[in-house]
Amino acid sequence: MQMSSAGLEFLVGLASHELMLFASAGILLVGLDDLFFDILWIVTRNGRAAPAFLGDMRGSEQVEGPLAVLVPAWDESEVLPTMIARTLAAWQGEDFRVYLGCYPNDALTLFAVSPLVAADPRLRLVIGHGDGPTTKGDNLNRLWAAMGADERAEGIRFAGAVLHDAEDVVHRAELALYRAGLARHAMVQIPVLPLLGLGQQWIAGHYADEFAEAHGKDMVLRARLGAPLPSAGVGCALTRNALAFLSLRRGGAPFRPDSLTEDYEIGILIGTHGMRTAFVAAVDEEGEWIVSRGPFPATMRGAVRQKSRWIAGIALAGWDHLRWDGPEKGGWIARWMLWRDRRAPLAAAVILAAYAALVAGMLGLAGHELLGWQARPPSPLLQLLLGLSGALLLWRLGMRAHFATRAYGLRQGLRSIPRAFVANLVALLAAQKAVADYWRMLRTGRVVWDKTRHDESDALLIAAPPPVRAR
Repeated sequence: MQMSSAGLEFLVGLASHELMLFASAGILLVGLDDLFFDILWIVTRNGRAAPAFLGDMRGSEQVEGPLAVLVPAWDESEVLPTMIARTLAAWQGEDFRVYLGCYPNDALTLFAVSPLVAADPRLRLVIGHGDGPTTKGDNLNRLWAAMGADERAEGIRFAGAVLHDAEDVVHRAELALYRAGLARHAMVQIPVLPLLGLGQQWIAGHYADEFAEAHGKDMVLRARLGAPLPSAGVGCALTRNALAFLSLRRGGAPFRPDSLTEDYEIGILIGTHGMRTAFVAAVDEEGEWIVSRGPFPATMRGAVRQKSRWIAGIALAGWDHLRWDGPEKGGWIARWMLWRDRRAPLAAAVILAAYAALVAGMLGLAGHELLGWQARPPSPLLQLLLGLSGALLLWRLGMRAHFATRAYGLRQGLRSIPRAFVANLVALLAAQKAVADYWRMLRTGRVVWDKTRHDESDALLIAAPPPVRAR
């Protein structure tokens, strides 16, 4: 019994030490990367500069002609009609046409939107030839083809295309901002802020924390450094010329049909081919931020499915599609951004090691109290690593809370700190699923649109979104 206890003590101590060593070193690596990024954001910002004002942008050059709004849809009967009605009302007086991409085997969505399409000439229903779901990229390519067919038939030319999802809340001044931005850029991305509602504070809330920081700091610094900007897939506009260029390079289809993150890739490609991209955070005449809003998964299963799609498409398949030698503009900065985009699997492994080390440490404490195991303090090197990684974790939580507070208020900023645990759990489960999904893609060669499902509760949530005002 003594030998068994001694052996268990040795194994628990060894596991605890090695796991803590790996986790602290990994946290230090990722934390220093984030710290350097944060320092660059701080030193390059102009704290006294006023936010961009739409009125000033309208006074400059603008693109002329209609804008095509591309909305791919699969199984969206419960939210798409609400989104259409809200969009048409918000953009009254604007020159645009909404292209709705549906499938012949999605009868519920077809029945839900057909009366609206019949009643408003600004809506164009595009039904694919094959059953769905395919991929979002394939759906968008069909909308691009329908857009070109309308141009030839009607003798018109669209100025650009706007990307939105079936559950989005558009801003009334969004198209005006795009017209000004696309006059000088091939792609314009506006901030995306998830909606928060009652009962959705912990799982859906971690999306709010992440987007508040990503679109309040990360995208801003990428734009300052001249690095290619990824598209968020919503709240994004591209010139027709940019899409035509990518279409020519890809045999007539600007969006990659075998990608889980075609939106991310198209933004990177536009930047790497030397075309200008912009991330524009502006306020309208009433002082309200021009942002795209929408609901995000409120269940653990939904969050894991969505995050795994992002990880598989960006961090894993991104190696195959974009590699490291793609960026022709930006040099080491562009490659640094690709590294940051693709580090999610490594970060998940570090998080897993950290939690495993915590469990092993608790077992060691229990053995010390109950079985008389000898308490072994960590080595000086491990103590140093733990201290540095702990400081970097506190810095990271502070930055996340700062941006969450700026976007959603102090209460949500404080909640972002415990929500970091939820974010870690989602990241762990999503990374595991992403690896399995990526392996399945390689083995079968099939890529299927594993979309996020939305229901009536989402439609109620987005019916009256709270404004986001500059302070």
